[in-house]
Amino acid sequence: MIIETSKSLFNKAQNFIPGGVNSPVRAFKSVGGDPLFIKSAKGAYMYDADGNAYIDMINSWGPMILGHAHEEIGAAVVEAVKTSLSFGAPTEAEIDIAELICEMFPSVEKVRMVNSGTEATMSAIRLARGYTDREKIIKFEGCYHGHGDSFLIAAGSGAATMGVPNSPGVTEGVAKDTLTAPYNDLEAVKALIESNPDNIAAIILEPVAGNMGCITPKEGYLQGLRTLCDEHGIILIFDEVMTGFRLSQGGAQELFNISADLTTMGKIIGGGMPVGAYGGKKEIMEYVSPVGPVYQAGTLSGNPVAMAAGYAMLSHLKSHPEIYSQLENTTKKIKEGFESNLSKLGLNYTINQIGSMISLFFSDKQIVDFETAKTSDTELFGKYFRGMLNEGVYLAPSQFETLFVSTVITDDLVNKLVEANYKVLQSIH
Repeated sequence: MIIETSKSLFNKAQNFIPGGVNSPVRAFKSVGGDPLFIKSAKGAYMYDADGNAYIDMINSWGPMILGHAHEEIGAAVVEAVKTSLSFGAPTEAEIDIAELICEMFPSVEKVRMVNSGTEATMSAIRLARGYTDREKIIKFEGCYHGHGDSFLIAAGSGAATMGVPNSPGVTEGVAKDTLTAPYNDLEAVKALIESNPDNIAAIILEPVAGNMGCITPKEGYLQGLRTLCDEHGIILIFDEVMTGFRLSQGGAQELFNISADLTTMGKIIGGGMPVGAYGGKKEIMEYVSPVGPVYQAGTLSGNPVAMAAGYAMLSHLKSHPEIYSQLENTTKKIKEGFESNLSKLGLNYTINQIGSMISLFFSDKQIVDFETAKTSDTELFGKYFRGMLNEGVYLAPSQFETLFVSTVITDDLVNKLVEANYKVLQSIH
């Protein structure tokens, strides 16, 4: 595999961009080597600047659930671009996608469009604080909700591999208002609530964690959080930036039959364009300006091109509900193939999978939270990542990230993935 052009581009990029990348995990620091620079993508494949092809298993970190360059979404974007790239004023497209989101997510009665998942989560906790007139929030170790100051406390995702999970620049004042608990530990949440009576505004979590690898909630865990929030007047926020419209049409909430008070969204609702949203109960959302006192604004919020892409994506998913069973079946085949390979070679491993989200951990422990995720052999994962890359498979360049499967992964491609997996495991064993 020749990657000389990527190397040259990376060297050039470091002269003008911090670390040569615009998001830290892209730098390949936790897996070794230099990042690939991507030139194009179509269907299940990405192509780098040197012309190498890779089966894409991260799909832009989730939004490309239908694969790359999907014709319906591309056509919608082309039509939208003809009218202008931005107005900074209301459009009918904003109403259309908001109505569709509320229809597909029953817990969302009103929704506000923003420009990223980070912006959505930042806005949601401000709204929760304003609505409850309380200061503190509870988040979970290893859950990543973007790079807002309130969330860079025991964060996952790229922060987990940077060695600075509590980022410089986050003040003590902000940190003291963010309480953390282990994911999947209901008793720890109860203790935090008891020690901070009437001062917890919100509990925010990924209902299925994706930023410490794929970690699913224990039975009764989400319902337990719902009950605690109801008992103590706390706003329950589900960060469904990853899981929304991916695990089902109604996200994790539909899958687990749990309703959040507020939901944050991103990824899929933009069809690949930069976009986010937060929404929830009408009485809470009407606390947002201009009808309420909690201020939040954005010049590019509801951008017409992003709205067109997102509406095309959600409309396709709504009209093809069979997609979710297809994705589940495909991802299970990948899991079963990988498990067979690992067992044959006698390697310690755990594979977590739900729907089209899947993670391989090089650990013999059950991975249920950030502490158990950190038992993974990250050096071995780095070798595995580089080996799979050489076999033409693009994985997330971090042990602490989930993989996302798209609808364009055929049985033939599943076989290729499993074969590549076995070859690489043999070489690093």
